Amino acid sequence: MKNKCLSVLLLTGMFLGSCADKLDLYPHSSMSPDAITEKDLPALRIGMYNDMQNDPGVHAFILFDILGGNLHTASGSPLDLINSQLSPLAGVVSNGWNGYYGALYQVNNVISICENQAPNSVRNTALGEAYYFRALIYYNLLTRWGGVPIYRKNSLEKLSRNSKEEVWAFIEENLDAAEELLGESSSYYYVSKDAVEALKARVFLYQDKKPEAAAIAEKLITSNKYKLDSFEKIFRKQANSEIIFAFENRTEESSINISDLFYSYAHPNKGQGVYRVSQQMVDAYSGTDKRRDITITNIAGTYCINKYPSGQTGRDPVIISRISELYLISAEAQGRIKGIDRLNELRRYRGLTDISVTSDEQYQEAMLNERNLELFGENFRYYDLVRTNTAVEKLGILNYQTVLPIPGRELQYNTNLEPNPGY
Repeated sequence: MKNKCLSVLLLTGMFLGSCADKLDLYPHSSMSPDAITEKDLPALRIGMYNDMQNDPGVHAFILFDILGGNLHTASGSPLDLINSQLSPLAGVVSNGWNGYYGALYQVNNVISICENQAPNSVRNTALGEAYYFRALIYYNLLTRWGGVPIYRKNSLEKLSRNSKEEVWAFIEENLDAAEELLGESSSYYYVSKDAVEALKARVFLYQDKKPEAAAIAEKLITSNKYKLDSFEKIFRKQANSEIIFAFENRTEESSINISDLFYSYAHPNKGQGVYRVSQQMVDAYSGTDKRRDITITNIAGTYCINKYPSGQTGRDPVIISRISELYLISAEAQGRIKGIDRLNELRRYRGLTDISVTSDEQYQEAMLNERNLELFGENFRYYDLVRTNTAVEKLGILNYQTVLPIPGRELQYNTNLEPNPGY
């Protein structure tokens, strides 16, 4: 057991917390791979889900909102907040890097174990989920740091960075493998084939593979499995027809309490209120927009994100994919002429009137605005601006700040890594 703990620490380059505590929490997930049998796989899956949810830390699920220009702290502007986080010494940066690679250790363990077992439904499900999670990890790494080291298997080797193109290809490879193994899931708190396709549509869009992105998005939209639903249901843990995959986030050891960072102490459920909504973002919602009150609330004169309602009293689900994002993917991928119908369909459902645009530039701006209104607080904004080459202009950042810095401690640990330019 001590050797495995040491391997995790060496791989990630930092202490992810007490290794002894981790073994106590997930004893089955920490067994020697050679000792795992089919009866251990359900517990191994639970450990994998918990690591995927918890290891990256709470800020990993809202980082693109923190950097997206719509939030600020009590003592600074949105740009002050952005600059405070884009540092090689920032805890949010280093915790995210090490958290994702820590989760990767567990995911690679599951893949290695499952690949050595005979195919059956339990093994296939666990393996498909692990491939999906590995794709999700590398999606998160790539959209933050650009090219990063690819670990196909757990290793103490200090690898150099792969190119962005190689990482995108690796993500697609894992999603293809997951898609072949997975089918329906028992609930949207477990990875399904549809969850794989939803992430694949996003990955295609972000690579500018628009025909492929549109095709998958339309397949999910027209499947009749999912329909646009009210924010009251989506973000108040009610039965709804929107969510494709979410982390349930209900275990006692969970560290993902997003609400605590958004609600102020004046809210009935209390909260630290670290991040506040800018007036510009508040003003972006029209009076008829049905999303406004669930997205933003005013607490004793302070505007707070309202999508995570538990405050300090509990844990809210963390949505990874929902059907409205697929509407936005389809609209963007199909372009101004064909895509605007999907965009307006979403707008009408949210209580807004149709829009018309006369140029591709206007359409891109309309798409960015709608994504901002729909997905605020769900970890999209910063990279939406980066991938559309508008981050420098809209956020006031410098050119090199369109990627995050490699954590300073990681650069010291692995001298084969090159820092991102400018940091």
